[in-house]
Amino acid sequence: MFVGRLGTTEIILIFVVVMLLFGVKKLPDVARSLGKSARILKSEARAMREEGKNSAQAADSEEQRAIEIAPSAAVTAQPIKEPTNTVDR
Repeated sequence: MFVGRLGTTEIILIFVVVMLLFGVKKLPDVARSLGKSARILKSEARAMREEGKNSAQAADSEEQRAIEIAPSAAVTAQPIKEPTNTVDR
């Protein structure tokens, strides 16, 4: 509704209110904290995107790994299929 309609007077008024609420000495700490939070959020979002791409690539390739049975369990070792996670998220 009011997006894009903020003039210089409104911005200065907001800045003065913020200075009154937090004090001039705490503003650098608040800005630093906001910057750290933004960086953490950005890195987590990037990690989630990469994880999604990796899981999609793994589902596309569907390589089957062979697990050998212990020699005492069978005369010859035979590959068996690994159980897959079938739970939908």
